[in-house]
Amino acid sequence: MNTRQLLTLILIFCSALTGISQQRYEANWESIDSRPVAPWFEDAKFGIFIHWGPSSVPAWSPRGTYSEWYQYWLQNKTLSGNGKFTGMEVYDHHVETYGEDFSYYDFGEMFTADEFYADQWARLFEDAGAKYMVITSKHHDGFTLWPSETAKKTWGFPWNAGDVGAKRDLLKELEIAVKKTEVKFGTYYSLYEWFNPLWLSDKDKYVVEHMHPQFKELVENYTPDIIWPDGEWDMEAEKWKTPELLAWLFNESPIGETVVINDRWGKGIRNHHGGYYTTEYESGLDGSHPWEECRGIGFTFGYNVNETEEDYATPQTLIYLLLNVVSNGGNLLLDIGPDARGQVPQIMQDRLLAMGDWLKVNGEAIYGTRKWDRACQWSQKGKKNWMPKGTHYLPADFILKQTVDQQPGYAVREAFFTSKGEDLYAIVPGWPTEDLLIRDLNITPGTTISMLGTDVKLEYEQKGKHLLIHIPELDATQLPCDYAYSFKISK
Repeated sequence: MNTRQLLTLILIFCSALTGISQQRYEANWESIDSRPVAPWFEDAKFGIFIHWGPSSVPAWSPRGTYSEWYQYWLQNKTLSGNGKFTGMEVYDHHVETYGEDFSYYDFGEMFTADEFYADQWARLFEDAGAKYMVITSKHHDGFTLWPSETAKKTWGFPWNAGDVGAKRDLLKELEIAVKKTEVKFGTYYSLYEWFNPLWLSDKDKYVVEHMHPQFKELVENYTPDIIWPDGEWDMEAEKWKTPELLAWLFNESPIGETVVINDRWGKGIRNHHGGYYTTEYESGLDGSHPWEECRGIGFTFGYNVNETEEDYATPQTLIYLLLNVVSNGGNLLLDIGPDARGQVPQIMQDRLLAMGDWLKVNGEAIYGTRKWDRACQWSQKGKKNWMPKGTHYLPADFILKQTVDQQPGYAVREAFFTSKGEDLYAIVPGWPTEDLLIRDLNITPGTTISMLGTDVKLEYEQKGKHLLIHIPELDATQLPCDYAYSFKISK
């Protein structure tokens, strides 16, 4: 290749790059939706959600309800969740514990975060096998984990972690710690604030003078890999002016080419527009679009002192939830709720570390995979998809009833499937007690089958249009992990 040819190629390459960098998005959903979700997100599969703020001080609501909604329950004298409530439970508890004149805003000074060590959190995320995390930079109470200049102007009194309580930029500390790792850094951001004076008096002014400037402040100062809005349901996207805000995010902001967003940008927008789709305490979506299920390890996102060990999903349950989501092409965003001092409760740490142990063996069947032509194989007798009745939030143990705890008259999931390139993974809940029959699977010559975490090559045979995998006899000490086992069908 001569010099002229080389220069020509360089010019062509530079022109292509310029075309990419100059792609601009308009302030409408057709244009915004044309922006693809970054492939790393679909590869990640497992993230950690963190709900943390002044509600972590009382850390109280009846079991089966969201404790991070403490202020809303308190001031509106209402309550909803799994169970029957009078609506006065949080108010009565508050008056009895703190007194009638004690304001929710007084919890700001008690949110000390004096045992918060960002590097420890970041190590926990890594050890759990998470590929990204998302923290509540601001929840619906309006309190920010950073010293927000916009919040200072709007509230008229100190209502952020930089000025009260911790008196630290907690968000910046966590950003720095997480960005030292391979874990992606994400920020949850509530569009509305329950009792912000400007929101209550003039919603249009709130959007233009508070929400938009604060959102830009967050983006420019903390450059998150994910932005996870919420609290969008009171107004349509046009009133939030979110198409205009997203056009700014993609065209003008420092993270325009890299940031991943979800679908919570206005009333009626979820599962229709934005970035990836979201579900919450549900069984999931079909995988036709990038999506994510979020839920707590218990019944709440924020820390709740009322929750006992039986309220927390077991490691087995959490792993099966992950399998259910990933086999349908989604990600699981699993929440922890630290206390007001910044400690992650030990039971939550234990659950995350158990998932990390399982992923060390089986991560190949999870990370970077995509949905196969079917998500799972059901047993042949009984109805599919057992679900509890009369619950506001879908309890995590529904997945046990669909796998190892078979309900009368219902089928169970015998195997979950994921795929990657020429490889298919069949992940079985519980150790098979007999040979594994995968129905309607014809393999090609040269196929090999192995079990992740072992050196064992498995024998198999094609029985008509079904594949029969002969399961080796292994005792408990020879099993590579607990709860679920991954069989790799190569080529």
